[in-house]
Amino acid sequence: MSGDRREKIVDLGVVVLTAVLSAALSYVQTRGNLALSPALGSGSWPFGTLSFSSPLLLGFTWVVNPISLVSTGMLWWRRRWPTAVGVVALAAAAVTPAVVPLVVALFTVAVLRPPRTIVTVALLGLLPIPVYFLTYSYVSGALLANAVILAVLIAAAIGWGLFVRSLNDRTERAEAEAVLRARRAQREAREDIAREMHDVLAHRLSLLSVHAGALEFNSGASARETTRAAAVIRESAHQALEDLQVVLQVLRSPTEDPAIDGTRPPQTGLAEVPDLVKESQDAGLRVDLDMRCAEPDGPAGIAGLTAYRIVQEGLTNARKHAPGAPVRITVDGGPGDGLSLQMTNPAGRGATRDGIPGAGQGLIGLEERVTLAGGRISHGMAGPDHVLRAWLPWPA
Repeated sequence: MSGDRREKIVDLGVVVLTAVLSAALSYVQTRGNLALSPALGSGSWPFGTLSFSSPLLLGFTWVVNPISLVSTGMLWWRRRWPTAVGVVALAAAAVTPAVVPLVVALFTVAVLRPPRTIVTVALLGLLPIPVYFLTYSYVSGALLANAVILAVLIAAAIGWGLFVRSLNDRTERAEAEAVLRARRAQREAREDIAREMHDVLAHRLSLLSVHAGALEFNSGASARETTRAAAVIRESAHQALEDLQVVLQVLRSPTEDPAIDGTRPPQTGLAEVPDLVKESQDAGLRVDLDMRCAEPDGPAGIAGLTAYRIVQEGLTNARKHAPGAPVRITVDGGPGDGLSLQMTNPAGRGATRDGIPGAGQGLIGLEERVTLAGGRISHGMAGPDHVLRAWLPWPA
């Protein structure tokens, strides 16, 4: 069922229920000489009541007021024009005991209109009370009771409407916050995908590009050398695909228990740095690794992975921007002191001959990773060399 159809059904139900309650209240007021609010009407047509009975009504005599019926019918448009319907209900209640439509109209105004309009309508609703007292020179206890009843009804209708309004506002805020959280989660997921793709694939593909470039420019290579280069390219492509599968697995199911299907991705850390360096050395990059850590495996968790990513990104950038230049990597530290890492290489003079493309986001991604790990990172020129320094916490 659509929202508009549901609202129309609710509005029709409100109109019918208000009409029934108004007729019943008019009957009680007429038979019991009871008033629930001061009325300025004369008691004659159209301010008086009409009585009718029918066999279809099981012998009951119904008492209705024409003006009360008009204000009741106006409730059909209470959502579209709440203020106008409220003013009509106030006018009807001022000249006839049309209390039920007044309560419904004021409730709707409190739910849908701004505070200034609510206060104005409430003051208009209370205006008949002093006018009523000025009209009669003698103030009886019944008059005071009617005035108090009217004030209480107005306050109750507006108070309940404001309460429902606060619930609606809270629901809307919760829904808006849920949408913002979903968008933030999507944005973070996209950033994670971009970061992991860059960190994992850029290294493998740069190695593959180096080997393919060497094969292309070494046209006089022997069949054995060509076969070996092709095997290295194939192995690099295979490793790139495996890394891609691991990244996609982690990004698709980060909260699942890997022990269920036995597909836990390998935990990369500082212990894998020598293998990373060897891959670059096999590709022709001159790398000098000096590891003086108190524990070879290094820190666990995000700090170890971040150290691995720093070395990976540094080697990738060296192949891109300073091909053939030597790279020196120094890693030292221990539990409690933290992990210090420095990478130094002579600055390149321009683009590589292989034309390896770069997204320009690697160092930005590293800064984000290091910040998340609680560390520090800096990079820049120190004389003729480009130096990258990082410090990561290593809990004792």
